[in-house]
Formats: sequence, C-alpha cells, structure tokens
Amino acid sequence: MLTLGVEEEYLLLDPETGLPLARAAQVRRAAGLHPALADGEVQHELLQAQLEIATPVCHALDEAGGHLLRMRHALGQAAREEGCLLTACAAAPFADTDRLPVPVTPTARYRAMHAQARRLTDEQLIAGMHVHLGIPDRATGVTLLNRLRPWLPLLIALSANSPLWHGADTGFASWRTVVFGRWPVSGPPPSFRDTHDYDRRTSDLVGEGLIRDSGQLYWHIRLSERYPTVEVRAMDVQLRPDEAVMLAGLLRALATRLLDDDRARPPVPAVTPEVLAAAVWHSARHGCTGTVLDPLSGHLAPAARAVAALLDYLDPVLTATDDERHVTPVLERLLREGNGAVRQRRTLRRHGRAEFVATIADETTGA
Repeated sequence: MLTLGVEEEYLLLDPETGLPLARAAQVRRAAGLHPALADGEVQHELLQAQLEIATPVCHALDEAGGHLLRMRHALGQAAREEGCLLTACAAAPFADTDRLPVPVTPTARYRAMHAQARRLTDEQLIAGMHVHLGIPDRATGVTLLNRLRPWLPLLIALSANSPLWHGADTGFASWRTVVFGRWPVSGPPPSFRDTHDYDRRTSDLVGEGLIRDSGQLYWHIRLSERYPTVEVRAMDVQLRPDEAVMLAGLLRALATRLLDDDRARPPVPAVTPEVLAAAVWHSARHGCTGTVLDPLSGHLAPAARAVAALLDYLDPVLTATDDERHVTPVLERLLREGNGAVRQRRTLRRHGRAEFVATIADETTGA
C-alpha cells in the first residue's frame, strides 16, 4: 500500500464580515504555542490571509484523519485567539474592492512572483488540497502521472468547494480551478514517455526562463522535487475533514489499482489533451451536479454513475486494505447531500452571510 501525506491550505476570514484578514503571521505565532502542533507543521503561504498545514507520512487513513483533525482544531483555536476564523473554503467568498489587496507574505520568492504577475498574485485567495503518494522511484511516478491524468475531471468534480468569489456566485463549482489555470504551466499535465522526457521538458521550461523554477510547475499532477512522491494538486480543500480523508483514500486506492493495471500491461486510456482540458473545465463548472468524464467508458456520464463505476473498479483494493469504511459511506453522503460547493450555496441562500461564515468555520474544525 502506498504511503500518503496530505497538505491543506486555509483562508483566514473576519468573523463578522467574512472578508479575508491578513493575520497569518499572528496565527502562526499563536499556533506555535499550542501543544497539539509540532514545530514546522504550520506554514505561511503566498498571501497573508492564507496558511498551510502538512501531515506527516501516513500509512493508514485513520492516521491521516487524526492528524488533520488535530491540526485543524488547534489552528482554528489559534485563529480565534487572533480575532479571525480558519476556513477550509477553496476561494475567498467575499471581498471589499475599496480596500487594498491582501499583502504578499514578505519572502523574496513571493515578492518576485508579485512583481512578475501582480493581478494574478493579488487574486490568489484560493485554497487547495494536495495529496502526496509515496513511490519507489521516479519511473513509477511518471507511470502514475500518465495513468491518473484521465481521472482528473472526476476528482475535480467531487472535490469542488469554491462557488463564491467577491460576494457573487460564479456559476462554477470550483472557481479555484479557473483561477489557478491562469498561470503559465497549470491544468492537466501532458503525458510523458519516461523519466528522461519529464526531466528534459520541465528543465527546458526553467532553462528558457519561462518559469522561475520547478516550484512553478502548477500542473494538477507533478513529481515532487522534495519528496519521493507524486503530488496530486487538482482538488479544492474540503470543508469537512472526513471528506478530505475520503478523497485521499479514494486517490490512493485508484493509484494502487492503476499501478496494478500497468503491471498487467493494459493500455492507458486514450484521452486527448483537448478533451481532457475541456473535461476539467466542465467539472469545474458543474461539480458533481451534472455529468462528468468517466475514464472507464470514455464518455460523459452522470456523476453518480461515474462514481458507482469507480467504486466497482476499486472494490478489490478498498476491501483488501479496509479503506472502504473511510471512503464509500462518505462518498455516498457527498452525492446525497452535495459536495462543498453545493452546501456553500445552500447555506448562504438559506441562512445569510453571518451564518454562512460561522458554518464553514465550524465544519472546518469539525465542531
């Protein structure tokens, strides 16, 4: 079974207005005093209204879920001590256009990014969930990247949790996907022949000065430069911690099954770059309320049917690892009650802005 690690990004919001608050440094200091948080577990992000956490390397979903609950709860408490709310919504729902943009975190890297693309940086008030899957070697990583590509639209549809932006409904389930797609190297990655092909093509992007470094490879899937992992970056951060665990478990089971398939040498499903890009946009637009590209059939299908086919495909892995209990019930609830995008819209429509902000903060910390 592949090891896994989960990184989550959060937004800091004003408890009364829901506007982003630039208090990341204060919250990090307060979190450093919390006994439940280890040194270095809370990191700054591009903008001063964002924070990031990362679990240790985990072998079991129980382990990953325990770390996420521990860190969300402790960091949420630190945020409240500093007069703001920790929220796992994947895009800032409200903004005050009369105020200055949220400042960039004062590091050389982030200042350079701001100088290079000021408007894009100012609007990077989004939050993702990244899953690292442990691999024995980079060749396995390239194989996994190629085989996971067709599944990106379904992962984006299920995880969509960013329908609101600057006080308006965007009409998209994952506006974060659209915002992040504006960077030069982003969206679905191409397929690669082998490790040499991956290294050559990514090095050319840096060598030609088109991107600053490999950290600006913002593809939905990439090989990590720091760890022996494949990093899947396509998903919005999740409101509920058990949904984050479900997606991590679903992704690990899928990677395991795909590597098993590769050893048996069936062909990789043929998805052209243009179809994949359009299917990602389609999923960002509709989430799991409409149709989604089903890689097993190669056609658009209702989301519930695509999920049922996926669970059938993954049943041997989920049963063998006992991960089924973390994945299937939560996934069925998500389809029944709606993913984060559906629930955000419903809460705001029924209860108004103040209750909406309180609800997403409570769901973030498992309250």
